[in-house]
Amino acid sequence: MQEFAPSPTLPTLVTTLRAAGCVFAEDEAELLLSTATGPAELATMLERRVAGLPLEHVLGWAEFCGMRIAVDPGVFVPRRRTEFLVRQAAALAPDGAVVVDLCCGTGALGKALAASLREVELHAADVEPAAVSCARRNVGAHGTVHEGDLFEPLPRSLRGRVDVLLANVPYVPTDDVELLPAEARIHEPRVALDGGGDGLDVMRRVVAGATDWLAPGGSLLVETSERQAARAEETVGSSGLVARVVVSEELYATVVIGTRPR
Repeated sequence: MQEFAPSPTLPTLVTTLRAAGCVFAEDEAELLLSTATGPAELATMLERRVAGLPLEHVLGWAEFCGMRIAVDPGVFVPRRRTEFLVRQAAALAPDGAVVVDLCCGTGALGKALAASLREVELHAADVEPAAVSCARRNVGAHGTVHEGDLFEPLPRSLRGRVDVLLANVPYVPTDDVELLPAEARIHEPRVALDGGGDGLDVMRRVVAGATDWLAPGGSLLVETSERQAARAEETVGSSGLVARVVVSEELYATVVIGTRPR
C-alpha cells in the first residue's frame, strides 16, 4: 500500500513560515490550511511560500474590498491601501456611471467599484497579457477588459463619456525599484512597478489624455506616495482638471483626484 506523508500541522506551518521570515506566520499558516485541497497541495504551497513567492500568488487569490480576487503568477498583487482609492471613486460615481480602470492588473479596482454601484458600464485595460487574462476572469460579466497601452485599446465611443477614470499607475521611481521587497521586485512585472525617474512618468501620460476621455464633471483618481503628492497634484491641475489630494492615515494611502469642470 502506498504511504503518504502526513499533512503539516498548524504549529509546523507557523514554525516553518516564521523561519523563512514571514512576519504574519500564524495568519499565513491558517490561509494555507484553509486553501489547500490536500496534504500534497499544502506541502507544495508551503514550499513555494518559503521560496519567496508572494502569498497571494501561492494562494491564487487576494482579498480586496471584501472580495476574493484571482491573482495569477507574474501579475501585480492588489494592495489593501488601494481600497481607499475605490472608496473615493464610489463616492464620486453617479448612477449608471461609465468607469475605466487603466493599468488594471487583476481588475480588482474596476470589479470592486462595479460591485458597489447599482449600474455601471465598466472598461478595464492593461498592457500585460497575463494581467489581461487574469482581469477577464475577475471582471467577468461586470465589464470588458482590453489589452493595450493605457487609452489606446479603449473604444473611441468612450471619449468624453467617462465618469470615473481609475489609474493605479506604477509610481515607484526607477532607482527605488531595487529597494522593494523581493516579493514585488522578483515576482511582479516591472512594468507594474517602475514609474520612471521620479515615479510620475506613467501618471503624466494618463493625465495628458484624461481630459479627452472624461465627461464634464468626471474624475480621474490616481494613487501616489506621500512624498510625490504635491508634484502629482500640480501635474493633474496643470491639465485643466481641478485637483485635490485625499489621504488615509489608516491605510497609509494617498490619492490625487482631478475633476473635469462642467
